[in-house]
Amino acid sequence: MHRFSTLLFALLFPIFLFGQNNFDPLLDELDKTVADYQLYSDKKAVEISKLKGLLNYTSSDVQKYAIYGKLYFEYKSYQSDSALVYARKSFQIAEKLNDIQKINNARLNLASIMGTLGMYKEATEILTTININTTPDLKGYFFTVNSVVYGYMADYAASVQEKEKYILLTKKYRDSSLNLYPTSSSAYIMAKSSALLDAGKYNEALPLLVNYFPNIDTNSPDKAVIAYLISQVYRGKKEPEQLQKWLTISAISDLQLAKKEYISLRSLAFIMYENGDIDRAYTYIKRSLEDALFCNARLRTYEISKMLPIINEAYQKQNETNRFQLVLFLISASILSVFLLALLFLLFKQMKKLSKAKQDLSLANSKLSELNTELNVFNEKLNDTNYTLTEANLLKEIYIGRYMDQCSDYIGKLDEYRRKLNVMATTGKMNDLISAVKSKQFVENELKEFLTTFDKTFLQLFPNFIAEFSALLIDDEAIQLKEGELLNTELRIFALIRLGIKDSAKISTFLRYSVSTIYNYRSQLKNKAAGPREDFEAQVMRIGTNLK
Repeated sequence: MHRFSTLLFALLFPIFLFGQNNFDPLLDELDKTVADYQLYSDKKAVEISKLKGLLNYTSSDVQKYAIYGKLYFEYKSYQSDSALVYARKSFQIAEKLNDIQKINNARLNLASIMGTLGMYKEATEILTTININTTPDLKGYFFTVNSVVYGYMADYAASVQEKEKYILLTKKYRDSSLNLYPTSSSAYIMAKSSALLDAGKYNEALPLLVNYFPNIDTNSPDKAVIAYLISQVYRGKKEPEQLQKWLTISAISDLQLAKKEYISLRSLAFIMYENGDIDRAYTYIKRSLEDALFCNARLRTYEISKMLPIINEAYQKQNETNRFQLVLFLISASILSVFLLALLFLLFKQMKKLSKAKQDLSLANSKLSELNTELNVFNEKLNDTNYTLTEANLLKEIYIGRYMDQCSDYIGKLDEYRRKLNVMATTGKMNDLISAVKSKQFVENELKEFLTTFDKTFLQLFPNFIAEFSALLIDDEAIQLKEGELLNTELRIFALIRLGIKDSAKISTFLRYSVSTIYNYRSQLKNKAAGPREDFEAQVMRIGTNLK
């Protein structure tokens, strides 16, 4: 069943992958942000509503001016018409307060938003009315607004001469602003990097922007602008992957701050179109157009309107292609289903045969396993028998040799003892003869020598006997030999048992002890066994072998 599932998955896997792609995580985040645009717009609307609510609680013109300024800032990239309304209200309050600083700031706000709305004539007229020397603190802002307005006009210029003229004015005002902003400010970084971009000095602009980018607050609109400028550096360096990455970062920031007037998403839409990702291109350009219309950003609407028909046509063609592919896919899937059914039937029959073969093989393996087990047992028994025979042959050889030596020695000693007694008898030393005959000293000496010879011979055969025998006993019951002893009586009893002499009567004759004494010794040592009492002598028989 497992094999069948694997095969089925292998056949269907290409179908599951149909139309699937692995996208960059940044693009996935952008897709989600685009889909959640209403969420960010609602958040923006709540912030604006709170600011408007503050107007109900103040009658101070100074406070109203501050609130109108904040509302202008909130609406600037969100809804240009409303931003213009609050810029004019700010200007009216500033004139009422007769504060030149506030008046010039309000005029600059008006000129800036008019530029966004495409009101270039009105914007330039306002800029010409400003005597910026009366408010030196606003010089940087003044030059920046001029640069931006003339930049819009260059984009809209109808002739090459006008375009070149406005580009020169844009650069002139931008370069003038560089001397008026702190070098650590966003305004300076944007102006400086734009100048380097125009000069084609990409390797100088890139570190300036990239090093500054991490310092920008997430909620700052400057984040999207700086990211866009970084993307343009990579455009100049002809690094499309980095260009797409930074445009995506910029677009995410724009959308999350509910900015409706932007460039990045529109630029990214065209890159998606060139890359063949028509679905994304259509989604991005559609979102860009809706936002530009909502904001009433005329220049952005004009730029998008030139791209939209191209992307829309490609999107429609792709939909037609997708429909054709879907029909083709359904037909292919139907044919494949019939093929799979036939294949499943064949597989089922084959699996039944395979199952029967596996059962037969399993039965044969079981029988073979049983035979192997029996053979292993037989081999073990045969090895034991061979070892026992080998050991017996070795013992016989050694003991036959020792026996012959011992017999020869005893014959010599008996002959010497006979001559000694004969001398006593012939010389008439009857008392000495009687004493010699009655004495057991000769026998005891010979027995002692005999046991010593036995001990040496046995330990020669089993040099580790004492240690291995002691290991079979309880720790505190180990055999303790006296000084000069090779074996004691207890060890000799079990040495004889190890040699195969298990009968207590034979052991008693060999060691010159009574049968009951031998029996007691055997019983006492069995009681001291570390393991089962009944296995003790079997364990003794394994001493000196590899069988434990």
